[in-house]
Amino acid sequence: MLKEEIASVNDSAGRVFALGSHPESWAIRACSVQLDGGGEMDGLELHGCLARRARSSRPGDRSENQLRKAVRILALGLAFFAVARPALANEKALVFTHVTIIDATGAPARPDSTVVVSGGRIAELGDTGKIGAPKQADIVDASGKFLIPGLWDMHVHWYEADYLPLFIANGVTGVRLMWGADVHHRWREQVEKGELVGPHMIIASAIIDGPKPFWPGSVSVKNAAEARQAVLIAKSQGADFIKVYSFLPRDAYFAIADEAKKQGIAFAGHVTMTITAKEASDAGQKSIEHLTGILQACSRREDELMKAAQNEFRERVADSKPSSFKGVAAWLAQKYNLLETYDADKAERLFETFKKNGTWQVPTLTVLRAYAYLDDASFVRDPRLKYMPRSVKGQWGRGKNPVTKGDTPQELAYRKRAFKKSLELVGAMHRAGVEILAGTDVLNPFCFPGFSLHDELGLLVKAGLSPMAALQTATRNPAIFMGRENEEGTIEKGKIADLLLLDANPLVDIANTKKVNAVVLGGRLFARDSLDQMLAHAEALAGGKSIADTFEDHERERH
Repeated sequence: MLKEEIASVNDSAGRVFALGSHPESWAIRACSVQLDGGGEMDGLELHGCLARRARSSRPGDRSENQLRKAVRILALGLAFFAVARPALANEKALVFTHVTIIDATGAPARPDSTVVVSGGRIAELGDTGKIGAPKQADIVDASGKFLIPGLWDMHVHWYEADYLPLFIANGVTGVRLMWGADVHHRWREQVEKGELVGPHMIIASAIIDGPKPFWPGSVSVKNAAEARQAVLIAKSQGADFIKVYSFLPRDAYFAIADEAKKQGIAFAGHVTMTITAKEASDAGQKSIEHLTGILQACSRREDELMKAAQNEFRERVADSKPSSFKGVAAWLAQKYNLLETYDADKAERLFETFKKNGTWQVPTLTVLRAYAYLDDASFVRDPRLKYMPRSVKGQWGRGKNPVTKGDTPQELAYRKRAFKKSLELVGAMHRAGVEILAGTDVLNPFCFPGFSLHDELGLLVKAGLSPMAALQTATRNPAIFMGRENEEGTIEKGKIADLLLLDANPLVDIANTKKVNAVVLGGRLFARDSLDQMLAHAEALAGGKSIADTFEDHERERH
C-alpha cells in the first residue's frame, strides 16, 4: 500500500503549480493540466490546446480574452527562450582579463587576474599578461570587476519552470530542492542538456512524515517497517537524499536513519518532535533545517520540553482529524521559556557533537525573519513581488498564511525575539566550528527565487560571519557537503565553470553579491542583457494569470 501511496505522491507532486512544502508554507494545489483524455502536456502542447480553445470560444466572452492573454504570455516565453537559451557548450573559449578573483577558498583576493574557461571548466588562471588567450576566444575585459564562484541555495521549494531563470539572473547556479518530485528530475536533465535555463539541482525524496503528516501529500509512515520501505522506494526513484519531517515516530525515524545508512543515501530535514537534536546528530542526520530542535537542546529545561513535545505528538496521533497547525499556539507558549533558559555550556557540548558527527546547519534565516516580521508593511512593498506568479504571492499575506493567521500580539512578539536569538545561535555555532550552509526556503512568504539568497548572506553576516565565511556558505561549503569539492565550489583550475562576475567587492560589503554583471553556468556566458531578459520575462508572466489559472477559470465557466 505504501508503494502505491508514494507513487501517487510523486505523480501529483510532479503536477504542482504552487506547492507549499514546509511548515511555513501551504497546501498542495494541482498544476499540470490534464486535458482531452487525461494526457499530460508540455508547454507547446498546452499552447496549441489553448489556441484551439480560444478559437472555439464565443467571440468577445471573458474566457476568450483570458485564453488569448495566456497564449500571448506563453508566446513571449517561447520567444525569450529562443533568445536566452544557450547552446549545450560554448564553441569558443571564454576569457576574463584584469579581473579580481575571490576564489572562496579563504585566500586573499587576487587582483588583475585572467581566467580561461574552456569545455565548461576553468582551464587556466593567473596574472593577466602571464596567461595567454586561446585563438578565437571570447574575451571579456573585467577591469574593476570581481569574480566569485556561482552561488547555491541549499533549501528551496519551486515548481514553475518558467521562473527558473530567476535563479540564474541572480547568480544562483545551484539549488537543493527539499521536496522532490518527478518534474524536478525532468528539469535537471533538461538543464544539464542545455534545453532549459535553470540551476543545477540536488533533489530530495518526497517528505517522509508520520501517521498524521504535517502537509497533505507527504509520504506517511506509521512504523519502522513502513519507514524502511519508504527509503527503498525513494532511492529507487532517484532521490539524492531522504527528507525527514516533524511528526515521525521515534521508531520510524531511527529506521530511516538505519536504512539510509545501509543504502548509502543521506537523510536530512527537521528534527522530529519525538527525538532530540543530539539524537538526530548521533543518528547521522546530515543537515538540520531551520534550527529545528536546537534551542530546546540548549535549554536547561530540555527534559521538560521533550516531555511536552512527546505529549503533543501523542495527542496529534490520537486526533482523528488533526489540523496541520493544531497546537501551534500552545507549542509556542511552551517555547517562551527557551529564550530565558538557554545554557551556554549545554550549547557548547551540542555544538561539539555537531562537529564530531559532521551535522551541517541550514538556518534559513530569511524565512525565520519573514515570519517574525510579516506585520512590517515594507514586505508588501517589496519591488521583487513583480516577479512572482499570482498563485504564489497571493498566499504570502499575513492574513492568508496558515503559520501567522490568527497570531496573537504575544505570539508575534515572541517570533521577533526568537529570530534575534536565532541570529545569536548561528553566530555561536559558527564560532564553535559548526558547518553552515546558506538556504532560504524559497516559496515561503517573501523568499524569492534567486534574490533571497543574497538576503540570506546578509543575515549570516549580521549573525557574526565574516563576508568571506558567509560567501563560503553558498559556494565552497555546499560543494563539500555534496562531496563535490574536487569539481566545484571554488575558482581553481579544472573545476566546473560556474561563476559570477560582480561590479563591486563582496568582501567589503556582502550586499555587493547583488551587483551581478554576468553569470557563467557550466562555461556558458549570460551577459547582463541576457539576465535582464530573464527578469523581464518573469515580470511579464507574473503580470498576468498563470496558464493553469486561466485554464481553470475557462473550465469553470464552460461547465
